[in-house]
Amino acid sequence: MDCQTPLDMIIDRCVELGINCIAVSDHGTAEGALKMQTMAPFTVIVAEEILTHDGEIMGMFLKETIPSHLSPEETIDRIRAQGGLVCIPHPFDPFRGSAFGSHIDGIIDHIDVIEVYNSRSPLKRSSQKARQFAEKHGFARSAGSDAHTVHEIGNAYVQMPEFSDKEGFLRALNQGTIHGRKSSLFRHFNSTWAKIKNHTG
Repeated sequence: MDCQTPLDMIIDRCVELGINCIAVSDHGTAEGALKMQTMAPFTVIVAEEILTHDGEIMGMFLKETIPSHLSPEETIDRIRAQGGLVCIPHPFDPFRGSAFGSHIDGIIDHIDVIEVYNSRSPLKRSSQKARQFAEKHGFARSAGSDAHTVHEIGNAYVQMPEFSDKEGFLRALNQGTIHGRKSSLFRHFNSTWAKIKNHTG
């Protein structure tokens, strides 16, 4: 989940869809996730997509925001200092300049989770490559809606056992089943236009 949608609308949509756990991972801040954690009647994993010198790293189970534009190593150190997990989102999506791509080998010993399905990644081979990479190295596999609008929530999810902490989360992921569908190009246009309006308004 990553968007500018009001938190109460996100919560209502999750309740409507029967979602009982969501990772909220805005770009460059954990504040929205921390706030939603106090509001939601279901489990909220506080996460953040952090832009490093080599690509985006998602910190999960965070307690505060980690600044962007640090080295991958320092970013990972800060995630670990909070007791968090290191997830690499959309690692091989060729349309994202923020994808780790070939740089991923430099942090391979520090990864906990690989996102192997992203609803906003248009190419099937990107997901296949991520899944093969995760399987080869024994990483837990996740899926993300990458929702920038309320109607994209639930486009991708992992059906998995319940958990109570980050260790349990990793075990549950390894037992989970990934489900997903691609977001429409219309949704992409809407979220891109919203960003343009925010920068020019």
